[in-house]
Amino acid sequence: MDLRVFTEPQQGATYETLLRVAKAAEDLNYGAFFRSDHYLHMGSVSGLPGPTDAWITLAGLARETSRIRLGTLMTAGTFRLPGVLAIHVAQVDEMSGGRVELGLGSGWYEAEHEAYGIPFPKEKFGRLEEQLAIVTGLWATPVGERFAFDGKYYQLKESPALPKPAQSRVPVIIGGHGAKRTPALAARYADEFNIPFASVADTEQQFARVRAAAEQAGRKGDELVYSNALVACVGKTDSEVKRRADAIGRDAEELKANGLAGSPAEVVERIAQYQAAGSQRMYLQMLDLDDLDHLELIATEVMSQLG
Repeated sequence: MDLRVFTEPQQGATYETLLRVAKAAEDLNYGAFFRSDHYLHMGSVSGLPGPTDAWITLAGLARETSRIRLGTLMTAGTFRLPGVLAIHVAQVDEMSGGRVELGLGSGWYEAEHEAYGIPFPKEKFGRLEEQLAIVTGLWATPVGERFAFDGKYYQLKESPALPKPAQSRVPVIIGGHGAKRTPALAARYADEFNIPFASVADTEQQFARVRAAAEQAGRKGDELVYSNALVACVGKTDSEVKRRADAIGRDAEELKANGLAGSPAEVVERIAQYQAAGSQRMYLQMLDLDDLDHLELIATEVMSQLG
């Protein structure tokens, strides 16, 4: 089971805070440091000092880390034109020495679009499908050849399809709860399928849908990596769990029911349930980015017990 750190910087984090977390995650041998892609905070927090851009952040981290993988859950398709996104990701991949992964979603938080003057189209899923075709198509075009695309939402003519990522293929992550269109899209474009904040039963059901869609598309279901994203709140004692839950404005018992919360032994058992449902990777949503002891506890007493 691969454990990865997943952060939500729009809730209030500087680049320096994110750098500390990423370096700690690398030192503690987590599989990756991921971040969300949002420009506006959610809930009652102030969001100070304000948002940081996902790909600018990852570019900085690419130069200040050396081993840990870096990526997004999920880059908002509404924020960037697909041709420009392909350039951004390829450049950050080169800057990192080939450690980048692209989670790409349609974008959903209308308020952040209104706050920063970003168009929020009614039809987002069709745009996402074209974005995936363009980004992956640009990267796959051999050097010296040209790429063209004539879609409903995007058109590219005579693109040199440069630059290329350092990796022969940047892993693409697609996720969600949709029963039909999402599995079909993952079957066509994804290297990994992620389901966020889902129960064990819902996880198993959605993974089965994606496997079936992949096989229908002519792929083996096992070609994809299957992963979950869940809130982490771990403590050696009940009082420590409660303290960490209080710090992020959540209820400890609710987190035990719906996240990865409790003692290390309880969390190991909970992860095993998801593993039995087909999960191979866990993105641990860490909401208190100043609590580096939390990262260390999970690394030493949870990660060490996982196969």
